[in-house]
Amino acid sequence: MKPEEKIFNISNEQDFNSLAIEIFRYQLKTNPVYSKYFHHLGRGLETIKTIEQIPFLPIEMFREHQVIAGNMMPSVVFESSGTTGQKTSKHYIISEEIYQESFLKSFSENFGNPKDLCILALLPSYLERENSSLVYMMNQLIDMSQHPESGFYLDELDQLSKVLQKRAADKHPTILLGVSFALLDLAEKFPFPINDNITIIETGGMKGKRKEMIREELHDILKKAFVKDSIHSEYGMTELLSQAYSKGRNRFYPPPWMKVMIRDMYDPFTILPAGQSGGINIIDLANIYSCSFIATSDLGIVYEDGSFEISGRFDQADVRGCNLMVV
Repeated sequence: MKPEEKIFNISNEQDFNSLAIEIFRYQLKTNPVYSKYFHHLGRGLETIKTIEQIPFLPIEMFREHQVIAGNMMPSVVFESSGTTGQKTSKHYIISEEIYQESFLKSFSENFGNPKDLCILALLPSYLERENSSLVYMMNQLIDMSQHPESGFYLDELDQLSKVLQKRAADKHPTILLGVSFALLDLAEKFPFPINDNITIIETGGMKGKRKEMIREELHDILKKAFVKDSIHSEYGMTELLSQAYSKGRNRFYPPPWMKVMIRDMYDPFTILPAGQSGGINIIDLANIYSCSFIATSDLGIVYEDGSFEISGRFDQADVRGCNLMVV
């Protein structure tokens, strides 16, 4: 079985570790950016025997270089948001099918089959620009939904509120996924009790529209406005083809082909044990044709069960759309 065929069939930690090492060797051989970075560190292939020893590529490399593994041409390029004059990250996608399988499996595992859901996307800042991986994902999920009122909403908060009230009345399972500032606008202008059949997922992102706030503060406002016990969250970014979801309290659970590790803030090549805070490193095996080993700008903590929390960002790191907030 080829490596790309193994990604979504991982059943245990041994499977994950074995495939991660296999993909590391493939990317070291076929990804010029990662290979140059690895050899610049003075490392040798023989020194890498466990996933903890694999060097993680700084996420900033996606702004400066084409991070591609293999010799195939990309079919689509995802681009991060950025302020005027700021260089954006670009993720060159060789296999849209891998991305589609990744987000569909993860979404379905957490929220059910899209065809059985009314899916509402409140993503004004993303819809106003091209090449958003989040818009691509939601467009695919909305297309799979068989509900006639599934769709995107730009600034039509009044219309969205009416749809939500109808879904509250007919109790049809519904997902509302929205960028943080737009969900706050909805909460302020059209607060009303939302039934348990409606799940709200925030995906971060103030982007200068509002003051930054910690996730708990955002959730408290949304829970009060919509009389909800919990608000869900999505953790994803342009440079990843996989997402992790939280069902509340800032605890994210990655899919089996994604693993979060914590690096020492003062020694980035040291991986810390569970329970300690530091920089977020991510292994995303779905990134087989770019780079699966990424050192992000986020800070957090990983627990023994593999779940993780996000506590903020490194100083001087860009505030980016898919990552909520500096504490």
